[in-house]
Amino acid sequence: MIGSANLNIMLKAARKAGRSLVKDFREVENLQVSVKGTADFVTKADIAAEAILKEELLGARPTYGWLAEEGGEIEGEDPTRRWIVDPLDGTTNFLHGLPHWAISIALEHKGKIVAGVVFDPAKDEMFFAEKGAGAWMNETRIRVSGRNRMIESIFATGLPHAGRSDLPETLQDLARLSPAVAGVRRWGAAALDMAYVAAGRYEGYWEHQVKTWDVAAGIIIVKEAGGLVEAIDPENKVGEAADVICANEPVYEKFAKVIRG
Repeated sequence: MIGSANLNIMLKAARKAGRSLVKDFREVENLQVSVKGTADFVTKADIAAEAILKEELLGARPTYGWLAEEGGEIEGEDPTRRWIVDPLDGTTNFLHGLPHWAISIALEHKGKIVAGVVFDPAKDEMFFAEKGAGAWMNETRIRVSGRNRMIESIFATGLPHAGRSDLPETLQDLARLSPAVAGVRRWGAAALDMAYVAAGRYEGYWEHQVKTWDVAAGIIIVKEAGGLVEAIDPENKVGEAADVICANEPVYEKFAKVIRG
């Protein structure tokens, strides 16, 4: 696929930051068994990756705005466009030496996501999409699953960690959903969960208390792969709300009905 200039800038930036993180990840695998631990090291790796992305993306498009997990928000000279970035989605996996984490980059134009990249450097899987051009994984066009029976479907979510208030809500979701489906997975990287829905590996995904940078790129990748994406509360705007639900079209309504209670 030949993408736009902006998409190619995003892909190049993701690759460059990915090389930095892979190098650091090899160090984490050695450090994780030490007494000193790895938390500080991973924080530095995260910040270093964001610095690379910022240099590449704002270097190429200096007038665009910026929203990122570590560096906060910068208003650009062009108020209609901004980069939305998570330099390391799946930090806890990274910290524990688990090879399931990603770089997420989205481009927003006039309040809508028009391009997205989710790069899994550990597996060398680059998921990306641009409005009207379909969704891709490396050189292959991807589509959401065609499964239409809940009992044959696998769904993904995030389980709240210590300090979050949405554990009771998520446990209620699981109690309603689990008896009706083939399985529920919790792999700890929201951006990859959405990319996996787009690739047909999961039928759907939902999560409470996600951030804009967690899901921005995934929104367009799922949509361009033929999936449906909303906020769990349909009154909210997906990407701005603190929750998200997505799935292939055949199971979406049934899935959403269960999650929405």
